Amino acid sequence: MVKVYDLNGNAKGEMKLPKVFAGAYRPDLIQRAVQALQAARRRAYGTNLLAGQRTSAHYHGVKDTRYSMKNREVARGPRIHGGPSGLQWTLRTAPHTRKGRRSHPPKAEKKFVLKLNKKENRLAIAAAIAASIMKDLVSARGHKFAGELPLIAVNDVENLSKAKDVSKFLSALKLDAEIERATEKKVRAGKGKNRGRKYKQKKSVLFVVSKESALLKAARNLAGVDAVSVSQLNVELLAPGAQPGRLAIWSEDAICKIGEIDFGQYTFSRAKGEKFG
Repeated sequence: MVKVYDLNGNAKGEMKLPKVFAGAYRPDLIQRAVQALQAARRRAYGTNLLAGQRTSAHYHGVKDTRYSMKNREVARGPRIHGGPSGLQWTLRTAPHTRKGRRSHPPKAEKKFVLKLNKKENRLAIAAAIAASIMKDLVSARGHKFAGELPLIAVNDVENLSKAKDVSKFLSALKLDAEIERATEKKVRAGKGKNRGRKYKQKKSVLFVVSKESALLKAARNLAGVDAVSVSQLNVELLAPGAQPGRLAIWSEDAICKIGEIDFGQYTFSRAKGEKFG
């Protein structure tokens, strides 16, 4: 039995957890599922098929003809013939030349998608849910909390429509240190600073609700806080960066809905760390 908290942070009652919270911890499946989600978001990119080849440069290899390149002690590559004096005999087209094509450019037809079986995806979600109540994993992610896990709130939390009310509720649960931790920004190392992702920010609390509600929009304005309905819950939200153990707050109805989902017969029959198959 786990305590249920009201909007003031007081224990209102108790609730029995579904069986999925006692499932096996499978970090291998969690990592595969997160990588599959990240790969699905990648967009295809490639170079123009004519890049580096829009030129009149060509190779003259026949001897005793006009512009012949034999016996001239020059590299036998495609060269510009005619035109301005500054471009005469200039190498083009070949990969090693100035303004030439790339030897192995990125191709738009490359596939980034990683396939994942439906059963494996369900097992990964179940494993991530089970990991969210393991204190050592939650602490290893850097979350600041006190008390027992998981944190279950009354259904009234789904009706919070303002960010300040959500912040007040988190403070009532003694998560001020967690809120403060997520507000810190870190400058990214490397060239990513120049590519629209200068700052890195930590992930904080995850709200899981039973349906589309006002909380989904209200929680957006808090740093590092995410909110999702049970129907849209995925592995990456429960284990950002494939690192399981995210601090989650569930509503009562969300717990009930999670208990109704069939995560597969292998969820509870496998030992910790044992491979699926």
